[in-house]
Amino acid sequence: MSSGKMTMAAALNQALHHAMAADDKVICIGEDIVGGAGIEGAPPGGGVFGVTQGLAETYGLSRIIDTPISETAFVGMAVGSAMTGLKPVVEIMFNDFIGVCFDQILNQAAKARFLSNGRMNLPLVIRTTMGAGDGSGAMHSASLHGLLASVAGLTVACPSTPADAAGMLKTALKSNGTTVMMEHKQLYGTLGDVDPLLPEVPFGKARTVVEGSDITVVAVAAMAVEAELAAGLLAQSSISAEVIDPRTVKPLDVASIVASVRKTGRLLVVDEGAAFAGFADAVISVVTEQAFGSLATAPRKLCPPDTPVPYAPGAESIWLPTSADIVKAVQDMMEV
Repeated sequence: MSSGKMTMAAALNQALHHAMAADDKVICIGEDIVGGAGIEGAPPGGGVFGVTQGLAETYGLSRIIDTPISETAFVGMAVGSAMTGLKPVVEIMFNDFIGVCFDQILNQAAKARFLSNGRMNLPLVIRTTMGAGDGSGAMHSASLHGLLASVAGLTVACPSTPADAAGMLKTALKSNGTTVMMEHKQLYGTLGDVDPLLPEVPFGKARTVVEGSDITVVAVAAMAVEAELAAGLLAQSSISAEVIDPRTVKPLDVASIVASVRKTGRLLVVDEGAAFAGFADAVISVVTEQAFGSLATAPRKLCPPDTPVPYAPGAESIWLPTSADIVKAVQDMMEV
């Protein structure tokens, strides 16, 4: 069957429809995921970003559950339901709010299988948004994928295309452990080729976005899109950049990244997350351990400043790395 164009939000919506039609143990839990806070007669919204639109009408309010504004309560509810055999998909509107329910994620969802010696599965999917660029301010724009990846027992996925978003969600729904889907707000409306069957995308398998020979650029989510744009600009000046999108930051496809660096001899990690002890530092660390002898120059990272995301549009645009920043960083590295 040929591929068609679909937005990331629509692809995720279709993946949820597929999963719920195939397995009545799949349920959705979150704030306003029905629309109109579940009020009779209110227009169906399908969550803040419309990803759950139409699910309540198709599968009923016993499986699409609007909750009060309490991440502590509904993530705890999801953990308990997963322990007893259901397959909950929880929507946390913004990943900044994970702090409210971090105990449920850190000490329950991530550890239950280990503490039970594998006797207890925890098939839980936590969908949440990440990323800046729309003026949402410091408390709605963070990118905490690196923080979550540091927690043993969690799988953390950061899709950059509609097909990857749908495919990784379907993979997550077949897992016996907890997966956090980090969906970048700025990518929900982007169009991409999607197979109507929505094939699963394996965890821990990177995607080579652009092949190149001079430098390896590693990036996820919206930064993978910026890196692809940068590679096209660099090609105009005869610099061949290979862009690697790991897709999952945990597990990380170390083999693909290391193989690329051994070919190019240079590494730039572009990430919207933490400038200190984040995903970029983790990638540089593992490459330095495994491919130090192949490096022609020191690896570099391009991350936002070590501050919360600014609210003012001018300040936010300076804070957030762009394709132009990537081009400048690569050009500087090529001169070394």
